[in-house]
Parts: sequence; C-alpha cells; structure tokens
Amino acid sequence: MLITVLALIIVLGVLVFVHEAGHFVAAKWAGIYVHRFSVGLGSPIPWLTFRRGETEYSISWLPLGGYVKMATREEDPGSTALEGGRAEAVVPPDRVFEAKPVWKRMVVILAGVTMNALFAWAAFSFLAAKNGRQTDPVTTVGRVVGELVPPEAEALRRIEPGTQVISINGDSVTSWDEVQQGIANAPEPEVRIQLSDGSTAVLPIHQDALEARLRASQAIQPFRTPVVGQVLPGKPAARAGIVQGDTIVAVDGRPVEQWYDLLEVLEGSAGRTMDVEVARGGDRIAYQVTPDADSVSGPDGKMREVGRIGVAVGSGFRSEPLSLGQAVVEGGRATVGASTQIFRTVRGLFSGRISRREVGGPILIGQLAGQSARLGLDPFLAFMALISINLAVLNLLPIPVLDGGQFLFLLAEAAIRRPLPMKLRERLTAVGLVLLVLLMGLAFSNDIRRVFGG
Repeated sequence: MLITVLALIIVLGVLVFVHEAGHFVAAKWAGIYVHRFSVGLGSPIPWLTFRRGETEYSISWLPLGGYVKMATREEDPGSTALEGGRAEAVVPPDRVFEAKPVWKRMVVILAGVTMNALFAWAAFSFLAAKNGRQTDPVTTVGRVVGELVPPEAEALRRIEPGTQVISINGDSVTSWDEVQQGIANAPEPEVRIQLSDGSTAVLPIHQDALEARLRASQAIQPFRTPVVGQVLPGKPAARAGIVQGDTIVAVDGRPVEQWYDLLEVLEGSAGRTMDVEVARGGDRIAYQVTPDADSVSGPDGKMREVGRIGVAVGSGFRSEPLSLGQAVVEGGRATVGASTQIFRTVRGLFSGRISRREVGGPILIGQLAGQSARLGLDPFLAFMALISINLAVLNLLPIPVLDGGQFLFLLAEAAIRRPLPMKLRERLTAVGLVLLVLLMGLAFSNDIRRVFGG
C-alpha cells in the first residue's frame, strides 16, 4: 500500500509539475505576469508556499492537478476558485494575458501538452538507449488461448500450432512483436492474418475496439521450445537436479513438443510426483519432481490452483544496441504510437466501441503505478511516459476548461479578429466544467467498482 501511494505521488507530482512548468516558462517568455505556480488546485498550503520575485510558488490543497495563475483582465469565477481566489497584485496593463498577440498566447496554452509529450519522448528514448531494441524473432504460432478469444476473433481458433504467420493486412512480419502490434494496431476495421498453410484468418474488429484487439493479440501466443531458461533455487526442479539449458522431452511418458505442453501437464498436478525426462548433452535423464501448489488469476479473473516446479522458458530474444540518434528515433516512434492509441481510446469511448467502464481515475493510476514500481525502474519510467502522453492528449480535448478548449477560443479570436464575447466564453466554460466533473465522477465510480470487485 505504501509503495502504491508513493508511486502515485511521484507520477502525478512529476507530470503535473512538467505540464505546468511548460505553461510557466512560456508565460515568462511571453512577458505575462505570473501570480502563482502551483502543484495542486485550490488555495495554497501556507507552510508549502514561498515567493521569489513577482511569483508565488506553492503546493495547494486539492491534489488533482495544478495551475499557473497568470494576470488577466477577465477573472472567470470558476477558474478563480480553482486557482486559489482573486489575485491582489497590481499588474501593468501590457503584462496581462490578453495584451499579448494571439500567436504568443497560443504558444503559452500549448506549452503544457508540449512538455508532457517531450517528457514521454525523453523517457522512451532513455529506455531505448539503455536497453536497445528487444525483438522476439518467432513468427510461429504455439497455441491459441480460447478464454481470451473475443467473439469477433473466432477465426483464431482454427489456427493450428506450428503454423507460421506470414503477414498481417499485407505487411510481412519477422518477429512476434510485429505479429502482436499488427493485430492490436492495424488501422483498418479488420485484421487479415496470412498463414503459412495458405489460409487467411480474418478478424472483423474495428481499430477503435481496443479491448477486443488487445485480447486477440494476447490470445495467439508464440511457439516456445521446451528449453529451460531459468531454474529457481529451492524449487522442485532445482531440488530434483534439473538445470538451465535442459530440454524437457516428456512428462509421465507424455511427449513435450513445446513449452505449453509442459504447462498444461503441470497445471493439474500440484502435489503429485511426476517423472520428468530431459535431454542434456545428447543424453536423456529422468527425474522425479513433485510440483508445488500456486494460486494464479485465470483469464476470467478468478483465482485457481496450479502446479509449479520453478522453471522458466528459455527465450530467444534478440537485443540490438542503439546509438543515441537511433534511440531518439525509437523514442519518437513509441511516443507517437502511445498517443495514437490514446486517441483511438477516446474515439472508441465516444463511438461506444469501448465501454465507459474502462475509464479509470486516480485510484487505478495509483494501482498501476504501484505495480510498475514493484517491477523496477524501467517499467515505472515507461508507465510515467504513458501517463504523460495521456495527460497531453486528454488536455487537447475541445473542452473549454482544458488547454484544447482555450486554444479553440484563441483560434476563433484569430479568425474573427476579436475575442469571443465574455458571456459566451463563461457559458461554454461552465458547460466544460460540468463535463469535466461528470468525467471525473465516472472515473472515480469505476475505480471504486474495481476496488470492490464490481
């Protein structure tokens, strides 16, 4: 629980700071007077506030965002409440927000989402430079997990183990990463999987039905030879004498042709002694192994007991080191891919192809942040990059209280060469605020439902 809370504070604190820092730096560049830079909404916490020059820096009471309170001729009541009340400082007329050219104000409004996108790009680039490009060169199907197959992907069930994937929607594939990406992200409203036996599996899943696409990409799994890549110390396999590099060829006389055959045999064998035959250096050696009982979550989300002997499959993953330039390009691709997926999610929510129940709020973010933090620095940084892109894309929605809505106001001002009437902007902002509150209410209710198993 402590790790989850700390991870959530770090994720939201850093990303809100990055976003608001973009607005702040751009406002200072444009010559706009900034009353307050705040992480958190509402009134500042007195003992976490200090002033430097004309600007007050603070952490505020409501930990659901942040703001840069710029000098303006038009104090909006809704925004003023979220930004700690009306400012008292006397500001020169030429330093208020409205006194600056429209193009400068556009830069200020878009600077926050730009900083979030740059943060994600930098994080993805750092991970690419550190870890290189990881690829799984397998394109042969090992099995299809029936419980994961969505209704629109019934064609997957007809793919036989050992069949090779040749192309997806006409694009040839050379790795399992490309197979999964092709199924999940093909831009067409259906996925066509060309197979080595001459057949084509057609999945009529719209590109915005992300949950169905993701389940389909996970339902089809790669062929894995039954080579032991890791033996956990103290577990049944290690106690019996099985070592890394052994190839498991049979269990209780039943041939093991691929890793999934082993998993299938072990799942229902907890506590039962089994004869495990392995190949090592041209010899065949038989061991007696008694699997331990372990509880895992099944595809339906329910816990079930399975047998485990403490071995992991040997992967043929290839790692390609990247230069700094290549890492930056790879980071850019990852950033574009993440933003495209988030855009498809938003579009899918409006079209009804994605359930409103999939919307998550701070509780879900905290749970995922805690899980990624427990996995290590790399997954945690990748998660922060993904959330940063989420903030960037969602802030661009044309809702008046968000950056996207404010940018539309400025576009309209540039088109008609005068600001939109104040009353109109106030009404639109009120509508936007209601929409935002409703969205937050949906996110919180979904979070609570998940916590209580709904």
